[in-house]
Amino acid sequence: MTTPIPVNPPSLPAPSGYSHGTLSGNTLHLGGQTALDADMRIVPGGIVEQFRQAFGNVLTTLRAAGGIPEDLVSLTIYLTDIPDYQAHGKEIGKAWRELAGPVYPAMAGIGTTALWQPEAMIEILGVAVIPDERLIRPSEGKVAAE
Repeated sequence: MTTPIPVNPPSLPAPSGYSHGTLSGNTLHLGGQTALDADMRIVPGGIVEQFRQAFGNVLTTLRAAGGIPEDLVSLTIYLTDIPDYQAHGKEIGKAWRELAGPVYPAMAGIGTTALWQPEAMIEILGVAVIPDERLIRPSEGKVAAE
């Protein structure tokens, strides 16, 4: 059994009471990301901008463990306004392709009444499986296959 390793990229806000990700073997569990910027503020501008920031935060954690978007196996997207997300679907799809390319893992979109930050409209969490040849165990700072 492997000991879970926290994955907390320095470019994301320092976590307190949680980890941005947890690596167990080759599986990276990506903690829920809202649209927080480096200054711990939710980005302004609506659902498309919040999607871009939240998904970018997820990908930052993924990359810190050596992962790429193709390694994502599932994502769960929590939304405070599903119709708003649906109305901006084309723009969100464009942002997805800019950030991750044409890769789509298993996904769920779930409506909720509120998120941790009152101004947050979206939170994204997921799971990725990273091949040995790219896996980085952040606490060791090296590729696992070395």
